[in-house]
Amino acid sequence: MKNYRKRIADDILKRKLEGKGAVLIEGPKWCGKTTTAEQLAASILYMDDPEKKEQNITMSELNPKRLLRGATPRLIDEWQLAPKLWDAIRFEVDHRGELGQFILTGSAVPADTKDVTHSGTGRFTWLTMRPMSLYESGDSTGQVSLKDLFNGAEDIDGDSNINIDRLAFLVCRGGWPQAVDMRDEIALDQAIDYYDAVVHSDINRADNVQKNPERVKRLMRSYARNQGSQVPNTVIAQDIAANDEFPMSEETVASYIHALRKIFVVEDMPAWNPNLRSKTAIRSSDTRYYIDPSIAAAALGIGPNDMVNDLKTFGFLFETLCVRDLRVYADALGGEVYHYRDKDGQECDAVLHLRNGEYGLIEIKLGGDRWIEEGAESLKSMQAKIDTDRMKAPSFLMVLTGVGDWAYRRHDGVYVVPIGCLKN
Repeated sequence: MKNYRKRIADDILKRKLEGKGAVLIEGPKWCGKTTTAEQLAASILYMDDPEKKEQNITMSELNPKRLLRGATPRLIDEWQLAPKLWDAIRFEVDHRGELGQFILTGSAVPADTKDVTHSGTGRFTWLTMRPMSLYESGDSTGQVSLKDLFNGAEDIDGDSNINIDRLAFLVCRGGWPQAVDMRDEIALDQAIDYYDAVVHSDINRADNVQKNPERVKRLMRSYARNQGSQVPNTVIAQDIAANDEFPMSEETVASYIHALRKIFVVEDMPAWNPNLRSKTAIRSSDTRYYIDPSIAAAALGIGPNDMVNDLKTFGFLFETLCVRDLRVYADALGGEVYHYRDKDGQECDAVLHLRNGEYGLIEIKLGGDRWIEEGAESLKSMQAKIDTDRMKAPSFLMVLTGVGDWAYRRHDGVYVVPIGCLKN
C-alpha cells in the first residue's frame, strides 16, 4: 500500500467533525475523497463492496440503523447507493447528541433526493475536495505562505524548481492523486482516462439523460478553448458551430454544462464586487474553468510538447492550474476565490477574499519580465480604484508566475511568486 500524501482537506475535515454531527465530502471522482476520509474514520462501511452491496442496500430499506453501528466517526462510503441513509443519519445525530459521528463520501454523481425528506441543516456540514494542489503533490516547495502574507509578512523568500517543460507536464498530468507517483508517461494517461469516462459515462449519470459522446467532446473542447473567459453559452454554441461540422443549440450547451457542474468537472468562478471610488459598472458573469487543467488539455487533445509550442494556450491552462491551487489554499484559510472585470477593461485574475474581509489581489502570468511588469501595473491600478474608506485595503498584491527561480518583493510592494513555491 503506497504512503498517504497529506491533504489540506485533512485539517478541514477534522475541524468540521468537531462542529457537526456529520460531514459530507463532495468533489470530482478520483480526487481522493474516500482515502482522505479513511484517515480519520474509526469504522467504515463500504456500500459498494461487491460481496455485500445488495445486502447493504436491502438493509438500508429494512433497518438502516444497523448499518450505522460502529466506532465513530463512521465512514459511509458510496452512501448515495442508499439515499434513505441520509435521514437515518440525521435521526442518529439528533438522538445521540454528539458531534463527529459520521463521514459520508461517494461518487460525484448526485444522490436521488426523492428518498430524502430533510435537508440536514444543523446536523450536516459540507466539504468540497478538489484534485491536489502543487504543494500537496510535492511539486511546490511551499516556502511562500498565503497565510503569512495575510498576517502582514513583508519579506518573502522561496525557490521554485519548476521549469517550463516541467510546468507543461504538471498542467497535463493534473492533480489526480493516483497519477502523482506514477512515471510521467503513465501519469499523463490518467487525465485522458478521466476525460473518456466523463464523455462516455459520467455526464449521463449526472442527470440520467443519454448524451451523444461526440457532442460531449465538442462541448468540452469548446469549454477548454474558453478557459479563463466570461463567454456566455451563446458564444460557446457559436464556437462549436464554427469549429465543428454539427452545431449545438444554446439550450443543449446549457444542459451539458449543468451536467458537468453537477459532477464537479467544471467549477466556474464568481465575480467580485468591491466598493469602488467611481461608479464603474462591474461585469458580473462567471469565469469559465475546469476543476483541473488536465481535463482541458485532454479535451483539446494536447500534451506537454504541444503547450510549450503554443504559449497562448499554455497561458490559459496555466491559469486554470493556478485557480485550482488558490481554491485549495483558500479553503484552508476560510476564504473564496473570485475574479474582477469592469467595463473599462480593468481586471484581476483572482481575488482571494477571506471571511474577515481581508483580501489579496492576484494576477497570473506564465512568466517573463515584461508580463510581470504588466501584471504589477494592473494590480496597482486595481488597488487605486478601491474605496478604502468603505472597505479594507488589500492585504497584498501578487503576480503569480509559472516560471521563475525565486519569490521576491518588488520595490513597489508587489510580490512576485512562482506557483512552485506557494502554499496556503
